[in-house]
Amino acid sequence: MATDPVLPPLERLSRVRVVLHSPRHPGNIGAAARAMKTMGLSRLCLVTPERFPDDEAYRRASGARDLIDRVGLYPDLASAVAGCVVAVAVAARPRDHAPVSMPPRMLMPRLLDLAVHGEVALVFGNETNGLARVDVNRCDFLVRIPTGGEYGSLNLGAAVQVLCYELRMAALAAAGEDGARPDDSLDSPLATHEQVVQLLDHAERTLVALDFLVPGRPSRLMERIARLARKARLEQEEVNILRGVLAAAEAARAASGDTPSR
Repeated sequence: MATDPVLPPLERLSRVRVVLHSPRHPGNIGAAARAMKTMGLSRLCLVTPERFPDDEAYRRASGARDLIDRVGLYPDLASAVAGCVVAVAVAARPRDHAPVSMPPRMLMPRLLDLAVHGEVALVFGNETNGLARVDVNRCDFLVRIPTGGEYGSLNLGAAVQVLCYELRMAALAAAGEDGARPDDSLDSPLATHEQVVQLLDHAERTLVALDFLVPGRPSRLMERIARLARKARLEQEEVNILRGVLAAAEAARAASGDTPSR
């Protein structure tokens, strides 16, 4: 059976979404658009921007005004990364129990490999507080730009520029090889970000029903399970198998007539 050719590395840049979560300053939106276009990226997404549309965004975009015209506006992070096979949180500082963390030069080639299977997202927080913990934990990986000295705070536009540059360099390096480098051979398509989230929600419901997890009590269990699931880079068929196991456990509990002890 004939198969579609693997998407060339530089063309995979079109599958990268740059997501700005709650940006406060429209000038930074324009600066991000300009940074993206210089590196060959074109998908800019905004989650609840404080001021947009705004003339300052167009002024700072310079030759990337077309990206501002095509900006995607979303009410929350889940909708902004819907359909993506992976989402990467960009953070300035370490986070406890966060997704797997990698430096840009290690993670960007892997992100491009994953873009063979579908769209991917780089998620940036706002200029003041960055990403909330709940949003970091919705992502599959964490990336931190290594900075020097005692002052490690980058402007939002500058942070977008650095990671877009690393993505382009990874694509150029891959294009110099004979053929593309998908990360692995899959038996079924890679699970989308929301399919993994749905699996984790299902797992939490089942663990509560089995008295293994007590709702309302502080616990890192689900964060650790989420980290494990995202490290695995699950295929859609694997997600279906795991959800089938969870459904069978729920059915067996219901058939036994047992009720939670709480």
